[in-house]
Amino acid sequence: MPFQIIRNDITKVRADAIVNTANPAPVVGGGTDWAIHTAAGPELLEARKRIGELRPGQSAATPAFGLPARYVLHTVGPAWVDGGHGEEALLRKAYDAALSLAEELGCSSVAFPLMAAGTYGFPHDLALATAVRAFTDFLLDHRMQISLVLFNADAFGLAGSLFDDLKSYIDDHYVRERVEEEYRLDASMPMPGRRAGRRTEGVHHRENAPAAQADLAPCPPPQAAAELPSAHAATLEELLRQHRESSFSEYLLDLLKERSGKDSEVYKRAEVSKQLFSKILNNRDYQPTKSTAVQLAIGLELDMAQTQKLLQKAGYALTDSSKADIVVKYCIERKLYSIPFINEALWDCGLPLLKTGLKP
Repeated sequence: MPFQIIRNDITKVRADAIVNTANPAPVVGGGTDWAIHTAAGPELLEARKRIGELRPGQSAATPAFGLPARYVLHTVGPAWVDGGHGEEALLRKAYDAALSLAEELGCSSVAFPLMAAGTYGFPHDLALATAVRAFTDFLLDHRMQISLVLFNADAFGLAGSLFDDLKSYIDDHYVRERVEEEYRLDASMPMPGRRAGRRTEGVHHRENAPAAQADLAPCPPPQAAAELPSAHAATLEELLRQHRESSFSEYLLDLLKERSGKDSEVYKRAEVSKQLFSKILNNRDYQPTKSTAVQLAIGLELDMAQTQKLLQKAGYALTDSSKADIVVKYCIERKLYSIPFINEALWDCGLPLLKTGLKP
């Protein structure tokens, strides 16, 4: 899907439309609003005055004047209070309004700042998740090049903070995993309050060593297993039948039945072809690649526990021993259900991308 993140000054981005985080009243505010009006020239404010008041969640268009675009979409986001005043729904409404207006104007490309995350005080992670969800949902049924511009003229520095946070998250989890591996205690090492047992790997035991420790139970004789009653014996086939779990395909079908909405939304959001999606659903024993399994988890917008269960059905898991897995976990935990965004994050970290496997 044509969605990209650009680290640039939004007033220098070439697009059919540039979205301005406008004030409700026709005045010039700070941050992005000030930068766009400064670059466009005084005509922009005069055009904005002709529009009049705008409520949060509304968007209106004017010519772009001195900007490298055709239109400026003046869009009002909500000010953050405490999360209990419908702020997230209003911000989503603002994104939807701007996208709908760009479509009505026949735009093939539109550039957004991260709305409401500056002077309006919206939490950065929630602002980003809302933007990503709005773009992803819009692009399921529309063709438009959408750019999220994370560096703007007010030097807010959000792009750096977002990706620094991601890299800190990777370091914290990856280092912790490595430390646990490095310092994992060997069961044969003496511990306080526990007698030392004999090492079994690479150690020659003396012939005159004690046969057993006093606190260890004696091992049953080898023939004991053969003495089990035949009624308790079970063939491998019976055991597999008794402990059979649903396959990846079956569990995927269960997840699809539980959700509302069209199945096409899932494979489009996952960036999986309709043919592959159908092939997986119609073959109980289909074995997807790990990338495909992760993409479907993103398409279904699963939480971490559901994602791990889906991956387990295919024989995979997200672990802290893989930096790429940690990036995926980071995005899922923050509800950033967008393959383009995840690939942007992977690319920024120098890791292989989903779907393609390419590495920068």
